[in-house]
Amino acid sequence: MRLPSPELIMQIEQSEKDYMSDRMLAIQEREGNPEGIEMVRFGQALCLYSRTMPWPSFNTVKGMTSEDRIYLDEIIAFYRSRGRKMQFEMVPTRVDGHLLAELTRRGLYPSGFHASTYGVPSKELLSRPDHIEIRKVEEGDFRTYAAIHCRGTGLPEEGIPHVARNNHVLWRRPGWEFYIAYASGQPAAAAVMYIRDGICSLTFAATLPEYRGQGLHQLLLNTRIARAYQQNCELVVAQCAFLSQSHRNMERAGMKLGYVRTTWTESESN
Repeated sequence: MRLPSPELIMQIEQSEKDYMSDRMLAIQEREGNPEGIEMVRFGQALCLYSRTMPWPSFNTVKGMTSEDRIYLDEIIAFYRSRGRKMQFEMVPTRVDGHLLAELTRRGLYPSGFHASTYGVPSKELLSRPDHIEIRKVEEGDFRTYAAIHCRGTGLPEEGIPHVARNNHVLWRRPGWEFYIAYASGQPAAAAVMYIRDGICSLTFAATLPEYRGQGLHQLLLNTRIARAYQQNCELVVAQCAFLSQSHRNMERAGMKLGYVRTTWTESESN
C-alpha cells in the first residue's frame, strides 16, 4: 500500500476532476445541452455549473490551488452572474492559509468535510451469498438504476426519468461501468465506476432503504475493486462522508484514508 504523499493526493484529486468533468461533458453533449452545463477553467481550478441541476456536486470548484488565488474574483463573478452560490472543494497540501483567508473575507465558510480514500486493486475479497446477484447495467436497465439512485439517496420520484437520461449517456462511454445488485431477484442496490489513466474511481453507490444492513454496499465495493484489478489499474479511489458506513466499508475492503477535504460555501447573508 502506498503511503500518503503530495503526489498521491494530486492523483486522487485529479481522478475526482476527471470523472466529474467527463460525466458533465457527456450530459452537455445531449442535443441542445438541456441541463445548461458549463465547465470553465481558471488556472488549475475547474468550475462546474448546471442551470437545471442545483445540487452541489454539479455546481462546485474542484482543483483549486494557492496559485489560483489570482483568479478568485473571476470565479466569483462566474457563479454570481448565473445566480448560483459558490462552493469550493479544498484539498490539504494544495491550498494555504492565504487562500483560505481570502475566502473568509469574501463571505465563505467551511461548511463540511469529505473523505477521499485509496487502495490497490485486488481480486474479489468476499464470497457472495447465494441470494445476491450483481450484474452489469445494460441499456434497458437505466430506469431501474435511476429508481435505486433516487430512492437510495432521498431524491424525489419525479427525478427518476431525469436521472435515467443523464446516466444513460454514459453507457458504453469509455471508462464507465454501472452495476446493480439483486437480492432474491429484486433490484436492491447500484454502483458506478470510472477508469482513466490506470486509476479507478468508485464514483457512486446507493442501496434502497429496505435492503440496507445486508452487506450490498460492501459487495459492490469488492466487485468494482476486482474489476479494477482485471483492468490492470494501479489505484482505486473513492469519496465518502468521514466515518460513515461507506467509509467503514472502504476500510474493510483494504482502502485507506488519503485526505479529508473541506467544503467552503458562500454564506446565506451574501
